[in-house]
Amino acid sequence: MNGPTQLPSIEELKQQARRLRDGLAEDGDFISHSESLELLARQYGKRDWNTLHAAVGNRRPTPVNVGARVKGHYLSQAFDGEVIGVETLSTGRTRVTIDMDDPVDVVTFNSFSAFRRRISATINADGASAEKTSNGVPHLMLETVR
Repeated sequence: MNGPTQLPSIEELKQQARRLRDGLAEDGDFISHSESLELLARQYGKRDWNTLHAAVGNRRPTPVNVGARVKGHYLSQAFDGEVIGVETLSTGRTRVTIDMDDPVDVVTFNSFSAFRRRISATINADGASAEKTSNGVPHLMLETVR
């Protein structure tokens, strides 16, 4: 893989290795779990599983990962969606990009509407943005992570 890549969590990497092993087994190629971990490490551009594990283990955990299904409120509008981008910032916060299942109207005026389907926001570990509306409600609040 070329360029910087956001690495998934250790558990997610292990699940990927299981899926790789199972997929190969369906084709008649049987490998051990440790061999699948080593192959996965090379796919992420690391020398071996220990190197990949260290790279993942040396970073702060993020409240969500790419591909996670989320539910919450954006500018007080309820939504369901999928996380399509995650960036860990040096401040300890996380920049997320969410693709909503259905667009939400982000304007509260009756005279017009503005619908958004994809949003980006910076959130704390609790899933809420530090930025707030004039009534003190965070712009983005992730209620559940599925």
